[in-house]
Amino acid sequence: MNELCRILGIQVPILQGGMGNISNAALTAAVSEEGALGTIGAGTMTPEEVEKIILETKERTENPFALNIALAVSPFSKELMQLAVKHGLKAVSLSAGNPAPFIPYFKENGVKVITVTAAVKHAVKAAEGGSDIIVGEGYEAAGLNSPLETTTLALIPQLADAVNVPVAAAGGIADGRGLAAMLALGAQGVQMGTRFIATKEAPFSELYKERLLLSDDTGTAVIGRSVGRIRRVLKNNAYTAQLLQQEKAGLSLDEFTNRTDEKHHILGAVEGNEQEGYWNSGQIAGLIHHIPTVAELIHSIKLEMTETIGRLEPYMKKEVQP
Repeated sequence: MNELCRILGIQVPILQGGMGNISNAALTAAVSEEGALGTIGAGTMTPEEVEKIILETKERTENPFALNIALAVSPFSKELMQLAVKHGLKAVSLSAGNPAPFIPYFKENGVKVITVTAAVKHAVKAAEGGSDIIVGEGYEAAGLNSPLETTTLALIPQLADAVNVPVAAAGGIADGRGLAAMLALGAQGVQMGTRFIATKEAPFSELYKERLLLSDDTGTAVIGRSVGRIRRVLKNNAYTAQLLQQEKAGLSLDEFTNRTDEKHHILGAVEGNEQEGYWNSGQIAGLIHHIPTVAELIHSIKLEMTETIGRLEPYMKKEVQP
C-alpha cells in the first residue's frame, strides 16, 4: 500500500474517471468493491440526481468512493460540495476550474481532495492550496481535454518532480503495463475511464462497447480545436463524422457547445443513438479487445503489472551494456 492508497483508504492504486452525466451507481460500486476508488461524475446533474446515485452506491458497497465535480461545468458546485460532506464521502475530485477556494471546506470536514490538472503550474498551486492528490491528465484521455495537449508520458514525471503529494496518471492507461509504466515515471496510481466503459457492469449502450472493441490505434478523433473546446471521441460514429465536417465548414463555439452537450452525450453513450449522440473515448481504445467484469479487469491489471515489473528484473541485477 503506497501513500495514495493510504490517503484514500483503498487497496488498489486505480481511480475511476468521473464520466459526467452518464455516471451510475452500478459501475462506481463495482470499482470500489474491488479495492479501487469508484467515482461518481456529477457533470451537469442536479443535486437531487447526484444524491440518488450516491445513496444507491452506498447500498451497493461499503468501500470508499469519490464524487467528481467539474467546477466550470456544473451549475451546482456548492450544493454538490455539501452533498459530499453530508454523505461522508472519502474524497472529492475537482476538475475544470480553480479548486483553491473550495479546498478549505473539504479539509475542515475531513474529505480528501483530488485535483485533476494538465499543467505543472496548476498542480503546484493545487498542492500548495491543500490538495491531497494530483491527477495529471494527458491529452490521450477521453472527453473534455486541455488545449495544452501535453501527453501523459511527458506530464507525469514533471508533476512528480514538482509536487510533494501523490500523483496519479490519467490518459492512455488501460492495462497493467500502463500502470507499471506510470509507477516508473513517479506516479503512485492511475485514473482510468474508457477501459471501465467496456466492462460487464457498465450500463452503457452495447453499440458503444462494440465500437470500442472494433477500434484501433487511430480510432479516436479530437473535435473542437477550431473553437478552442477540445474533446476526444470515437471516430467510428456517424454523429462524430458529422461534427468534423461541420467544424471544417466553420462551426461556431455556441453551435459546437450545443451539439456536444450532455444530452448528446447520453444519447450516444446510454441509448446507442449514433445519429444524434457521440461516444467519448481515450486513445487506449485500440487496446480494448474484450469485455470483462470489473473484478476480472482489475485482477488482470494487477497481475500484468507484477509481470511487467518482473520482466525488468534482469536490468536491475547487472549493468546494462549500451
